[in-house]
Amino acid sequence: MPPRRERRTGEGPQQPRCHSPGHDNTFILRGLTGFETGRYSRRVGQSGTTLSQQQFLLVTLIVRIAAVSLLAVMVVRYHRFRDLLIHERRGWPMKFFFAISFGLVLTAGVVARLLVRYLGLDITLEGAFLAGLVTGPWGGALVGAMLGTPALIAQQWAALPFAIGCGFAAGGIREACPKEEIWRFSPFVLADVPRYLWRFVRRFEVDWQLVLLAAPLALQLLQQIIFHRWPARIFALEPQNTFQTIMVYLGTILCISTPIKIWNDARIEHRVREQEKLLMKARIDALTNQINPHFLFNTLASISSLVRTKPEAARTLILKLSNMLRRRLRHDEPFVTLREELASVDEYLDIETVRFGPQLRIEKAISPDTLGGLVPSMILQPLVENSIKHGIAPKVGGGRVILRSRRHDGRTVIEVEDNGLGMTGERLEQVFSGTDGNGSGIGLRNVSERLRVIYGDLAGLELTSEPGRGTVARIEIPDTGAGGGGPA
Repeated sequence: MPPRRERRTGEGPQQPRCHSPGHDNTFILRGLTGFETGRYSRRVGQSGTTLSQQQFLLVTLIVRIAAVSLLAVMVVRYHRFRDLLIHERRGWPMKFFFAISFGLVLTAGVVARLLVRYLGLDITLEGAFLAGLVTGPWGGALVGAMLGTPALIAQQWAALPFAIGCGFAAGGIREACPKEEIWRFSPFVLADVPRYLWRFVRRFEVDWQLVLLAAPLALQLLQQIIFHRWPARIFALEPQNTFQTIMVYLGTILCISTPIKIWNDARIEHRVREQEKLLMKARIDALTNQINPHFLFNTLASISSLVRTKPEAARTLILKLSNMLRRRLRHDEPFVTLREELASVDEYLDIETVRFGPQLRIEKAISPDTLGGLVPSMILQPLVENSIKHGIAPKVGGGRVILRSRRHDGRTVIEVEDNGLGMTGERLEQVFSGTDGNGSGIGLRNVSERLRVIYGDLAGLELTSEPGRGTVARIEIPDTGAGGGGPA
């Protein structure tokens, strides 16, 4: 039997080493987190489980892409940064804000590399290039200066001019190319490279997607050349074979194109929301413009019936109508307080009171805590008009209209009740559906549609009626504050 060799003091199992510069004894835990943590790492090392140089490089590239993507998602949540993305006319305060906030986070990654020798968070080339694409030459140069300063302090002399050059080059591309071409740049651009090349050969035109693709690749090549010539003067990943080289260049493209894709999706989402708002406003305006001629036609019909028999009353109605229209032209707002809406209804009731005289009685039961709530303008007048025209006017001996409002379960409830002729359930259905044949119910359908467009399922118009006893129109509007109802 061969003699046993005694282990010397301090001698232990030899731990495989990763030949990546500055990363000795790099195990799985350290490859993912950048740190070697005492007993656990020693156990992993003793078990022989290590990352090869190629595995470590791939993990570093994945961490880089994940880190820059997470940063892109975080910054797009702030409204000031969203304004920077959406509006192309940007002042220096907005650009400076982006450069400082974006650059500080990336600079922390450079400091992490210098202090704890972790490569996954140093995104100098990609960060400066991104800043230049978004803010222009000087914003990119400012971020590049922030990223290159810690490396310059660590005596990596080429890092600062290289980072500034990356930001300035990207800013120059931004100034030269159409802005939408930048936002079209995405990780999927690699699949379209043959099409872009064919278009370039066929038309001899500059394809900006190829420019945006070639520029960071050229900067990465320049970084590799400087690193191999003066390895202590700049930081760069060091691929050992063709596959690793391809992965490094692909990682550079993904670190730039992925945030651009995330930010462009945010821009598109914002534009969709803005288009939805404009569409809703157009629909509300169309409904409002529909009710105004309807009201005007009915009022003029009332005046024409008094011109021969009561000329003075007709003259009074014309004056009140002109004052009412003048007031509405001055205050063309989509939402008003309930107090202002009731004042507008009072002007309309003044006209109807002159027409009907003592046969028309108006009663109010308005809760004071609802007067400050916001309601859509011209929402009550069609209901009051419907009560008078279809409920009170055909009734012998006239009648009364009651206006009520109250707060209930966080909602503003408004009711318009009359003791007119009333309607059957079948007649109500015909009025709401517009199948009655005489064009009545325009005001009711208008109110219902406006509430649906503005509030969705949170508000609505409910109509109950009984023949010979009258009709009650009930509106419920959700509150958006302490004062009462408002737009959702």
